[in-house]
Amino acid sequence: MSHPYPPGRPTHPPPGRTPEQPRQHARPGPAARARRFIPRPSWAVYAMVFVLLGGILFVQAYANGSFIPDYRAENTFGSGQDDVPDEILEGGPIVNTTADRPQSYRLPARTIALTFDDGPDPIWTPAVLEVLEKHQVPGTFFVLGNQVVRSPDLVRELAEKGHELGVHTFTHPHLTQIPGWQRRMEYTQTQLVIAGATGQRSNLLRFPYSSRADAFVDQDWPLLQQAGELGYLSVVNDLDSRDWERQGVEGMIERTVPEGYSGAVTLWHDSGGDRSQTVEALDRYIPLMKERGYTFTTISGGLNRALAEAGATGTTAGPTEATFTERWRGQMLIMAVRAADGTFVLFGVLFVLVGTLTIGRTVLLFVLARRHARKRRRKGFAWGPPVTEPVSVIVPAYNEKEGIAEAVRSLATGDHPGGIEVVVVDDGSTDGTADIAAGLGLPNVRVVRKPNGGKPSALNTGVALARHDLIVMVDGDTVFEPDAVRRLVQPFGDPQVGAVAGNVKVGNRRSMIAKWQHIEYVIGFNLDRRLYETLRCMPTIPGAIGAFRREALEYAGGMTDETLAEDTDITMALGRAGWKVVYEESARAWTEAPASFGQLWKQRYRWSYGTMQAMWKHRRSVLDKGASGRFSRRCLAFLTLFGVLLPLTAPVIDLLAIYGLIFLNRTETALAWAAMLGLQFLTAIVAFRLDKEKLGVLWVLPLQQFVYRQLMYLVLLQSVVTALTGGRLGWQKLKRTGLAPVGPAAPPSPVPAPVAATARRGRP
Repeated sequence: MSHPYPPGRPTHPPPGRTPEQPRQHARPGPAARARRFIPRPSWAVYAMVFVLLGGILFVQAYANGSFIPDYRAENTFGSGQDDVPDEILEGGPIVNTTADRPQSYRLPARTIALTFDDGPDPIWTPAVLEVLEKHQVPGTFFVLGNQVVRSPDLVRELAEKGHELGVHTFTHPHLTQIPGWQRRMEYTQTQLVIAGATGQRSNLLRFPYSSRADAFVDQDWPLLQQAGELGYLSVVNDLDSRDWERQGVEGMIERTVPEGYSGAVTLWHDSGGDRSQTVEALDRYIPLMKERGYTFTTISGGLNRALAEAGATGTTAGPTEATFTERWRGQMLIMAVRAADGTFVLFGVLFVLVGTLTIGRTVLLFVLARRHARKRRRKGFAWGPPVTEPVSVIVPAYNEKEGIAEAVRSLATGDHPGGIEVVVVDDGSTDGTADIAAGLGLPNVRVVRKPNGGKPSALNTGVALARHDLIVMVDGDTVFEPDAVRRLVQPFGDPQVGAVAGNVKVGNRRSMIAKWQHIEYVIGFNLDRRLYETLRCMPTIPGAIGAFRREALEYAGGMTDETLAEDTDITMALGRAGWKVVYEESARAWTEAPASFGQLWKQRYRWSYGTMQAMWKHRRSVLDKGASGRFSRRCLAFLTLFGVLLPLTAPVIDLLAIYGLIFLNRTETALAWAAMLGLQFLTAIVAFRLDKEKLGVLWVLPLQQFVYRQLMYLVLLQSVVTALTGGRLGWQKLKRTGLAPVGPAAPPSPVPAPVAATARRGRP
């Protein structure tokens, strides 16, 4: 059987560990190392996504925004009635304005039409239907379009069982308070969804909040005229059960018993709240009226009987067959609203998920990060004996002429007592980077020139040439504080520590976008590293400032170009191998952050995409036993939940906030948003205190939530979309302006001009 470790590599695990996993960083073949084109952000795709989401929210808002339960209706009775013809005011509950001369009709004597408004309702409409079937009587249901789309099967059942359907608008608005085109749309859309659900059209219309014929006022007359022009018969009522008041069954029955033996259109509701009293009242009312000699009919049936008795011709009522186009359009409208409903339900689930993850992450950060800080500040805390061994610092460089001199000088003049060797690996620069580094004349600096092969290749070259076993890896744009190297290697006093992450600071903080990144570095990176160290699941040693044991690097297989995030890849390999990976907050280095959105996009795309590649590469290790499995399950779970799932779902908060501000209660929405922002501020204050940073910059945090965070959403979205392409990037170069020298306690002076940045190599 072959040896579990590759030839030429150490076969011993970290001190105190037993061999558990073979080396995870086998070098890829030429085909695997081929660099592929990385697509630019597709703004057309993003625009389509936003239009789609906006359309869904609009459909949802329209379908729900105007529904008002009956008991909140405004009574307009008492306004002027000069414009309403006497034939209407003194006539019956069925109004016909389709002809030149308006007419109205009453039901024949001993005839009752049971009419139901505001449905269908998935609970109460079946209950009402059961009572009607029990007593073998029909009903006329004036349905709301936004209810039909939610229960099309129920509407179809009503039609199939011989009950009549009428239009009650789509969203139950006060029709007198909306323009004519919107009223037409309310009727038309309801008619379409009825056609889509049943294949029928109805010429019956009931206005929301209407009552009796003698209650029509002047502002109602244009509504009646428009309804006639559209071919509708307008239906009100003779007797109102007022079941929406829910004041008892006896009262409902008493209010719906006609005087003498006159016919009547009675009004009931099968939706809009608890209708248990309505169901009970109907069950008693129907047999009571049958005993008095009454028959029950639909509106159309009663009208046609009245016309026949009067010998009138020309006006008929009843459903007609819908055209194919009407049925198709109605079905599409039903599908659209139901899709919007389903999406909104999904948004609600995601909202709960985002809230739970956000609160859970915040609690973990508060508890574990503060525990980490207290442990470090405890009197007498030490990693072990002081580390005074010499250190080799590897600086991979590609066209870094603006900052290489300051970066190398800050490293070479560090105060580490064991001495510092700086190895600058020039990876085929064309701007004289190697000459600048060599021209510094520093005795502990070596410059190595090699053909361009990428950052992992440059790092491996530097490690191979380094003379010492403690190795620090640094980006060529990073300036170290004088004591940074000494502090960074102290955790190696613990023989179990295989790698150390340092504290990266943004040096160019003058611009707004740089301030946002400064906040992100303190909260999103440095605070998280305290949590990760405590849980033994550190995912990334930053390329800007990280230290390694040579033994650990070789055991894990060195740096590879199998992912775009070689720093995350090697860190995961070390964690799986059983090495402790820790965070040393006192070792500080300063870096130039991208100063434009375009360059920031490229940088964060590389980070997020590379992290996903590393997660995919190490995915099978969650099933491993021992240290590898323990690390992988923790690390990949945290990255999946808080690095991928939470950022991908977090836009739901913003979408629902916008929806709430436009369509819902603005005060409640604003308070909810303020609570989330307050949680962010609380987290930021804790992080800044732990990092000994001034709080003044936090005034830009609200703007960061509105602008910067949205950009990060899009970056992650692109990373997910392209995660399966296997694309690779070469060196991505910044146009540097350089950072000024730094002291042990002060940040560097801001760069004098905006940095035209592209993606930095490595993670902060």
